[in-house]
Amino acid sequence: MAKVFIDGSSGTAGLRIHSRLAGRADIELTVLDGAERRDVKKRRDALNGCDIAVLCLPDDASRESVSMIENPDVRVVDTSTAHRVSPGWAYGFPELSAAHREAIVSGKRVASPGCHAGGFIALVQPLVEAGALPVDALLACHSLTGYSGGGKGMIADYESGSRPAAFDSPRQYGISQQHKHLPEMAKISGLSNLPLFCPIVADFYSGMLVTVPLFAKALNPGFGISELKEIYAAKYSGPVVKYTESMDEAGFVSSNALAGSDAMEIAVFGNEERILLCSRFDNLGKGASGAAVQCINLMTGADETTGLEL
Repeated sequence: MAKVFIDGSSGTAGLRIHSRLAGRADIELTVLDGAERRDVKKRRDALNGCDIAVLCLPDDASRESVSMIENPDVRVVDTSTAHRVSPGWAYGFPELSAAHREAIVSGKRVASPGCHAGGFIALVQPLVEAGALPVDALLACHSLTGYSGGGKGMIADYESGSRPAAFDSPRQYGISQQHKHLPEMAKISGLSNLPLFCPIVADFYSGMLVTVPLFAKALNPGFGISELKEIYAAKYSGPVVKYTESMDEAGFVSSNALAGSDAMEIAVFGNEERILLCSRFDNLGKGASGAAVQCINLMTGADETTGLEL
């Protein structure tokens, strides 16, 4: 039985991870109540007394928690942005390659992917790996998300009876092009340039649709829309991430179709000149708690889909 401590169990991601692990025969959860969570000694003891520490904290707090771990046997899953491009940390997206999977299975430090970033990387990394996209490609990415991705504060703002009228419409953010997911989007995908990233939050609770538009002439010679479909079909056959030909909804693609699910769908639209790559998932599922639980499963030797909604 693996002893798991969730540091930050009162937040959106922490609560969902706790609910997925609670009651499992192969997991013993360590829980600190409200007062204990503010006690540095109790946190330090919990962090060093577990088999796996799951960090559901802001970036600086996650770094602090890691610095408190002195027990060399403790393994860490960090859901924050703090360590996703740090040396010695595995990136928690096992579907990317056998090497990524093995790094999670055997690793001491695993960084769970960002929601927007995971959707982008799922689309771009296979194309760079296959030689379809040059490493110096200049890419754009749009990502439409439900408001739960902003955590408790944004959820409260959107669900307030006195919210401003602007919340009724989709809102672009990250307009300074300094979004914190950008470094992992480039590094994990194998790109030498940061993409131009346009995230959008809208008035629905959860769900995410990430799109990457491509001119076919941006691909390396020998690759077109048919070859891209073949790459994804070969790479993503489930159980969590699957290539699909059925994402089209009479000419539309909805962002919340996988709300409540931990799955991710990959699709390709367009023609021989202009191509649209799409990944669809739940920002709280494969984009957050579902991805973390999948990593925990791999680290403990459980079936990777245990506790997931697929």
